Amino acid sequence: MLELDNLSSAYGSVPMLRSVSMTVSRGEMVCLLGPNGAGKSTTFKAICGLLRPTGGIVRMMGEDVARIGTERLAALGVGFVPEGRRLFPTLTVRENLRLGFDAARKDLDFGERLEAMATLFPRIKERLNQGAGTMSGGEQAMVALARALIADPGLVVMDEPSLGLSPKLIDEYFEIVGRIRDEGKTVLLIEQNAEAALSIVDRGYLLVRGQIAISGTSAELLGNDMVRHLYL
Repeated sequence: MLELDNLSSAYGSVPMLRSVSMTVSRGEMVCLLGPNGAGKSTTFKAICGLLRPTGGIVRMMGEDVARIGTERLAALGVGFVPEGRRLFPTLTVRENLRLGFDAARKDLDFGERLEAMATLFPRIKERLNQGAGTMSGGEQAMVALARALIADPGLVVMDEPSLGLSPKLIDEYFEIVGRIRDEGKTVLLIEQNAEAALSIVDRGYLLVRGQIAISGTSAELLGNDMVRHLYL
């Protein structure tokens, strides 16, 4: 579903990613961990096609992201949860979800998908006509995830979704992400909260200074000395 093959990138003359290779297979939930400055958000931008690599390639469903273009990824069946939510604050919750739906699918019924999101996120049902910018951080996080899911994508890529959430809301958020995994969604979870991420994923990669330092199952990473030193 997703493959990074020797991906390298730079900001100007400063290298950010160095030959990063990783895969996410259908039905897997994989996390990309790393401390601040490791290159996690740069990886997300490269996956989205927002940052052109200096080397290597990003493939989604076998397609070269650089060739097909960022604007076509939603229609390809990819849902994105960007860092900081990136909602349209002056639009209602319903309008934000409609934008996510219209960018991706024309063959589904919006009303049915909206009801599915309301079942998964009960708070959203109560606030469909509320301005997204007036909601709490936790509620906005749920709307951003619902916007990524409303068109029933095959692959979901999430960038630091727990950033700024309280410990209680993090637990609630990752419980929902775990349910998404159980429904068979393919997910790449880019996270700094290693303990929460490794509690629900199948496998993971640790990114340090723009390079993959370690990869393995969630149990292997939880028991790894470097991961324990950095996070646990």
